[in-house]
Amino acid sequence: MSQRALLTPCTLIAVVLLLPAPSAGQGAAAGAWSAPQTAWGDPDLQGVWTNATTTPLERPDDLGDKTVLTGEEWAARNAVSGLSDDRRLEIEGDVGFYNDFWLEQGQLNERTSLIIDPSNGKFPALTPEEQAHVAAQMLDRSQSYLSPGIWTDLNIYDRCITRGMPGTMMPGFYNHNYHILQTPDYVVLQVEMIHDTRIIPLDGRPHLKPSIRQWLGDARGHWEGNTLVVETTNLTHKLRDRGLTVFATGGDLRLVERFTRVAQDIVDYQFTVHDSGAFTEPWTASVPMRVLEGNLFEYACHEGNYAIANMLSGARAEEAAESSP
Repeated sequence: MSQRALLTPCTLIAVVLLLPAPSAGQGAAAGAWSAPQTAWGDPDLQGVWTNATTTPLERPDDLGDKTVLTGEEWAARNAVSGLSDDRRLEIEGDVGFYNDFWLEQGQLNERTSLIIDPSNGKFPALTPEEQAHVAAQMLDRSQSYLSPGIWTDLNIYDRCITRGMPGTMMPGFYNHNYHILQTPDYVVLQVEMIHDTRIIPLDGRPHLKPSIRQWLGDARGHWEGNTLVVETTNLTHKLRDRGLTVFATGGDLRLVERFTRVAQDIVDYQFTVHDSGAFTEPWTASVPMRVLEGNLFEYACHEGNYAIANMLSGARAEEAAESSP
């Protein structure tokens, strides 16, 4: 279990996700830094990085076409941004969420959204099929989460399996930290949240055949100058969910990621989602990652995780009490 935050699974169904956006101008002074290389000559992305922030994925409606906050706007929004459960519970049976003591969200940054394409900072329109899926899923969760009938009524994050793709590369409220390691033939990303690990070959091998599906997909990488480009396909159809903790668009996703070290302490990370089954057009988010002063901690999600068993047994007890004369 991470020493930064105690994990007690909690599903939060939301459309808006939180993502990081450090300023590209921060880091080494302009002109005084050159990108490091590994001993074998590849760009060096190695290290421990974090992408914590309260900058939203989508631009808030009241900001219109504004792409960057003024200092006054930043101060006003930063004072109220983020998650907290320092409040009274308003839903009977709701056990609540973490208060500020447990959260590790970073700060609001000056950019108004992390989506950079489309230029309005919003998701493209959903396909009719995806609209129907989202509506049905929201209805099902609203009816089943506080009184689940079976463990599959709880999402894949609650069950300590994964957050999907691109969710694994997105932050939310804590432990969104990444250890990047390199060899001449592979790049490895160890993710603190849910202890996912992505092993990305660089040798030009083809993708797996379409019938082989994986939780984090099948990643293939190559270098374009100083940029690591990673294409991921073959995502499992078992996960199709979008919320604060999970973001996975399903098995049709083709994810193209670009990692570029732009300063000693910043990797510019961008990803583009291609999923014609869910979105009417591709969209791109820019998610810079900062050096984390420290190491990853163990995130033993299953160890001591009694939440699901207790929720299921509690729901059965409520049903028995309601049915007794």
